[in-house]
Amino acid sequence: MRLQDKVAIITGAASGIGKDIAQVFFAEGARVAIADLNQAAADATALELDPTGTRAIGISMDVSDEDQVDAGTAKVIAKFGQLDILISNAGIQIVAPLVDFDFGKWKKLLAIHLDGAFLTTRAALRQMYKQKSGCVIYMGSVHSHEASVLKAPYVTAKHGLIGLAKVVAKEGAAFGVRANVICPGFVRTPLVEKQIPEQAAALGLTNEQVIKTVMLKDTVDGEFTTVNDVAQTALFLASFPTNALTGQSVVVSHGWFMQ
Repeated sequence: MRLQDKVAIITGAASGIGKDIAQVFFAEGARVAIADLNQAAADATALELDPTGTRAIGISMDVSDEDQVDAGTAKVIAKFGQLDILISNAGIQIVAPLVDFDFGKWKKLLAIHLDGAFLTTRAALRQMYKQKSGCVIYMGSVHSHEASVLKAPYVTAKHGLIGLAKVVAKEGAAFGVRANVICPGFVRTPLVEKQIPEQAAALGLTNEQVIKTVMLKDTVDGEFTTVNDVAQTALFLASFPTNALTGQSVVVSHGWFMQ
């Protein structure tokens, strides 16, 4: 198994992409911490993975709260004795024209995506540097490379993650730490399902038109990216054996964006 006895913290892992990554990692032998804003949901996902509680635990974590991030990370290390992989996945989406965008909502989105990535990375690196090994994976987006209307803070945040990953790759190299970004296309999670009617209303389209002419129009096959597509990419990056693959962004989008 490719992640035998490795320890991973996965944020936003009680549902969606994070949950699928947790399932794939667990099946490959990892011990996983399901970090989520919702403690009950995190515990339920951990119990679903491992009823014995020996290889999966739920952690309550608001990634934009410094104390919660540090305490949650410490709890994982106390439980498992090490930390090998951080998947910085927690995120939200708020859709509105830039000219009307509420400043408070702008700050909230950036706090979760960027402050959360910084805080979880800092906490993880403190342990990884001691071990002289580790892997940090950020959940970016095609919007790490491309822009879309109505998504100013999201596009800004996702671009920022690529910059952060490059710095972590350079600073972490001396300590055996790699950092990369996964950039999915549209994955039909609850986050995306919520966007469909919102964009339809904002653009004067039907839900089906949003899917076909906005979300999937530039893919090669008109297909959504799946959560398993993303999870398998995370597994590939987490199990890659050398520093040859670090500071990179891997786009998983059915050809929507081609580097």
